[in-house]
Amino acid sequence: MGRLDGKVAIITGGNSGVGAATAELFAKEGAKVVISARRLPQLEEVAEKIRSNGGEVLAVPTDVSKVADVENLVAQTVATFGKLDILVNNAGVLEEGLKPIECFTEEDLEKVFSINTKGCMYCTRAAVKEMMKNNSGSIINLDSVAGAFGTGGASYVTSKAAVIGLTKHTALRFTGTGIRCNSVNPSTIVTPMTMNTNPASLDPNMMGQMNKHMNLKVQPCMPIDVANILLFLASDESRAITGQVIVSDFGATL
Repeated sequence: MGRLDGKVAIITGGNSGVGAATAELFAKEGAKVVISARRLPQLEEVAEKIRSNGGEVLAVPTDVSKVADVENLVAQTVATFGKLDILVNNAGVLEEGLKPIECFTEEDLEKVFSINTKGCMYCTRAAVKEMMKNNSGSIINLDSVAGAFGTGGASYVTSKAAVIGLTKHTALRFTGTGIRCNSVNPSTIVTPMTMNTNPASLDPNMMGQMNKHMNLKVQPCMPIDVANILLFLASDESRAITGQVIVSDFGATL
């Protein structure tokens, strides 16, 4: 307990899954938590759970694909808690069907890039402007093994591979300061987003290729498994770590 005492953290996609688990864990560890997602009712459910356990939380409806929303998120965070120490870029979407490169659609590309890539960039840009005031901060991008190994639909893979590049760039930009940036790349996580995928929509050829590179007998990650890694990277215990891409998949892709 107390690993994040005095810290202020923004967690995007904080309404369910990894985002909700991370917000609850960070609050238990002493952070003042700001959670965002597009729908306020789900955010408030998570916020009420945090408050009932004695945590401090602010829920801010945000569409990370919109610059004005992102800037409002950071502004409300600073206005309420006075600073920003941690950003977890967790908001993300999947495209329908794991479409390979010869089958992706313009709609897929726009949808996943607007949230997964542009949203991550917008949030990082807004956050570092605050972090630079104190030369201190930890940015953690929730990425995917899809971005590291190509195991997914073309649009999703490319959107997540871009975030790995963003992680490296941000870490390099602030090397020598107190601002760090890392990414966590899980395999399958048991969340509403992944569990609501329609198996009938999945491209069988792409699934076959992916299965050659993943051990399907290995257990999937649970949200708390990922949240625990995010906690370490958010804390001062990991202050020497920046620019790293950490795969968390129980060894499924080895």
